[in-house]
Amino acid sequence: MNIFEQYLDKIKEILSTLSSNGDLILPDSLNGITAEIPPSKFDSDISTNVAMVLSKINNKSPSDLASILAEKIKKEDKFIEEISVVKPGFINIKFKPIFWTNFIKEVIKNSKSFGTNKNIKRNYLIEFVSANPTGPLHVGHCRGAILGDVMANLLLFNNNKVTKEYYINDYGNQIINFTKSVYYRIREISFNEPFPIDNEDLYPGDYLIDFAQNILNSNKNIDFNNFDKISQELTSLAINEALKLIKSNLKSLGINHDNFVSEKKIVENQEVEKVVEFLQKNKFVYKGKIKAPAGEDDSNWVEREQLLFRSTDFGDDKDRALQKSDGAWTYFASDVAYHKNKLDRKFDRLINILGADHAGYIKRISSSVEALSNSKDRLICKVSQLVKLIKDKKPFKMSKRKGDYITIDDLINEVGKDATRFIMLNRSSDVELDFDFDNVIEKSKDNPLYYVQYCYARICSVYRHLDKDLKSDLDITKYDFEYSKDEIKILKKLSEWPKCIDVSCNKLEPHRIPTYLYELASLFHSYWNLGKENPDKRFINDQKKITDDKLIFLKAISNVVKSGMNIVGVSTPDKM
Repeated sequence: MNIFEQYLDKIKEILSTLSSNGDLILPDSLNGITAEIPPSKFDSDISTNVAMVLSKINNKSPSDLASILAEKIKKEDKFIEEISVVKPGFINIKFKPIFWTNFIKEVIKNSKSFGTNKNIKRNYLIEFVSANPTGPLHVGHCRGAILGDVMANLLLFNNNKVTKEYYINDYGNQIINFTKSVYYRIREISFNEPFPIDNEDLYPGDYLIDFAQNILNSNKNIDFNNFDKISQELTSLAINEALKLIKSNLKSLGINHDNFVSEKKIVENQEVEKVVEFLQKNKFVYKGKIKAPAGEDDSNWVEREQLLFRSTDFGDDKDRALQKSDGAWTYFASDVAYHKNKLDRKFDRLINILGADHAGYIKRISSSVEALSNSKDRLICKVSQLVKLIKDKKPFKMSKRKGDYITIDDLINEVGKDATRFIMLNRSSDVELDFDFDNVIEKSKDNPLYYVQYCYARICSVYRHLDKDLKSDLDITKYDFEYSKDEIKILKKLSEWPKCIDVSCNKLEPHRIPTYLYELASLFHSYWNLGKENPDKRFINDQKKITDDKLIFLKAISNVVKSGMNIVGVSTPDKM
């Protein structure tokens, strides 16, 4: 039940009738008309700008047109108690108590689905994390992983179909160096040969010792005396070890991917050749030379003829190489083939979650998808910006045993999964985030996770005190309720939940969910504290009883909090 959409539809019906009767001129589009909660200084429940949008085309002042429309709107709606015009031309509507009675019944009746959009359904593929399979995931991967997972939860909640995918970059020089690193660790364990730590191409992390030992334990028949003879088999075994660790890291964050797609298989299946052939047929590929990248010394740059993709035809700043000088495919070429693979699977929308260091990659991959699909909006790229760890108001470095970075497991061991997920999502992904350890462990409103969880726990405590089960269904069909001004304020916030879901889905901005939950929790805690000052405003009276409207009011709040926390992927404890 999206009351804003309902009232927009009602207003548009009235406008259509007035237009048919010749009493109103309408523009080609009514998209500029909005319905919102008005500022708190107005004693109203919903406000629309319809008169300001239509005033110019009808040669009337916004206030005059608003007065005419307000009269028509009130006449058509039995739930309106009062309607007023506010300068410069807003129409403010206040509902009768029966409106909020019906609203709260709807929230209770549809406890799990309240807020969902039942009309638009799409099939999404979200590719996220996709870190090189060469070691554990670190904090740099954490924010993007949570962004992708919660985006999937959000779209699923809103009745879409979603596939979560991890693209395994298991092809190229990095993988060769990774395999050699594992090989040297195996030689270190088996033959006491020192690991060549001075070789900068190798991976020095201690986790490789675990990989090497696991491979030795499970492959007694392999002769590790000649790298060239076993390199292919060892590569497969090493990547398998890395993926097991990565999947374990993701599981500790509460994340499970549906698919893992191998770059190596894309290449081996000649999908790169096929996509290049497709692009050539459509005249998107040519042989040419590219100039030195910005900032590189021109004297050291050798211009050579290469196979180039015409990405400038689609808004990129330069054309992109598909082949290296030795004839091998570039990473970009295999990535284009991977995206053709995605498109062939008939998803309505492709979403890529990219790290901050890949922001410059967006234009070229978006250009390739536009060329392959003849559509500008099939691929959406979202960038996950950097995270700064803060403790005692200073940059924080945790002790670690893995290379020169902080792993996801290090972070979760420090603060837990719930805090990691909620706080990483607490700001828009396109801005840097300060992850403050002091706030995360604090039991106050400065810790947004605690504040929201405490809201739910307080509601549970009321039900527990009354020997009632919050999770059980309530029969509210026979009740009519009247709510106080403080309660109406919270009901208005609950009414914004469907709108929050729609905006979050349309903009692919899941950070709006924890922001909404924190605002709802703040209103609830303020309302709860009124009972400390005034015994008449306590939920439970001295006879250990509670009125039906209060009981159902609390249930409605808990339903929305539970839905939101499920989307974020964190718990709602009954006690705190």
